[in-house]
Amino acid sequence: MATPIRLLDVVALATDLPERRLIRGQVGTVVELLGGDVYEVEFCDDAGRTYARRALRGDDLIVLHYEPQPAGS
Repeated sequence: MATPIRLLDVVALATDLPERRLIRGQVGTVVELLGGDVYEVEFCDDAGRTYARRALRGDDLIVLHYEPQPAGS
């Protein structure tokens, strides 16, 4: 079962999106829930400057976890 995506979740791209100038593994933050399975994700550099803000489908994202999670969560 996939982890539900929520506002302010840290996510990584699961696929390359060359037409949007983003590659698999880039990390961003969900800043808006657009409805259905679409999320506005903001991508920032190490200095905190936004370099991309895109509407992405949940299929294109992996929720990152910073604490241990039970298996199957």
